[in-house]
This record gives sequence, C-alpha cells and structure tokens, in this order.
Amino acid sequence: MAECVKMRQEILEEMIAHARREPHIECCGLLAGRDGVITEIFPATNSLSSPTAYEIAPRELFEMFRTLRERELTHLGQYHSHLSTENAPSPTDIEQAGYPDQAYFIVSVRPGAPNPVRAFSIRDGAVGELEIILMKS
Repeated sequence: MAECVKMRQEILEEMIAHARREPHIECCGLLAGRDGVITEIFPATNSLSSPTAYEIAPRELFEMFRTLRERELTHLGQYHSHLSTENAPSPTDIEQAGYPDQAYFIVSVRPGAPNPVRAFSIRDGAVGELEIILMKS
C-alpha cells in the first residue's frame, strides 16, 4: 500500500459530519472511488450502537458492495469514529482489520482534536499512518 491516500475534500468533510451526527456511538462506513482516489462515501449503521465499537451488519455490507460493483467503483477504505480516545487504531481495530489493501480512517469527535481525521494501513498487525492528500472536485 502507498504511504499516502488520495481523496476528495468533500469526502473528508462528510466523514466528520457523519461522526458529529452520531456523537454517542461510533459511526462507520465504506469509502470507494476510481483510479486510487476516494470519491464516494457510503455511511453505514453501526449495528452495535456502541460508543466503543462498531460493526456494519452483513446484509448492509453486502448491499454496499453490490452498489460498488454496479457503479464500477473500487473499495478503497473504511472509516469509523472514536468518541473519547485518540484517533489511532485501538487493539480491537487492529485485530479486526480485514482489508489489508485499504485505508482505515478514524475520525475524532473530541473538541480541539489537532488532526480530526487520520488514515492508517493495517496489515498483519502492523500499523502505519498514511498521509491524506486532498483533491479538489
């Protein structure tokens, strides 16, 4: 995986907005695009309704991947929020990371967070932070 991830500015803003709309549970969703640039966001329902964990229900995940195929998009990442901890992968995030070739974005909803959205590569338990390169529409 590259040391950076490219995405449209409005996708980053939509991730933050999603996290703010669900301030009491971790938000989550998929990210997709073309030619290595994230251009689409697919907000999901956290089926756990938890402030410390997230899961996309299998049926919803299946429908999301179906939509990606129909629209000829590539799955490029996923995102979730952390409500009260730093937006770095938790041990659970690392253990459950099932997409080694995609970026994991974590949104902080803490007021004054110095970097409200961070991206990571998680592969075989190894974590590396990715530079987020914002593209204009």
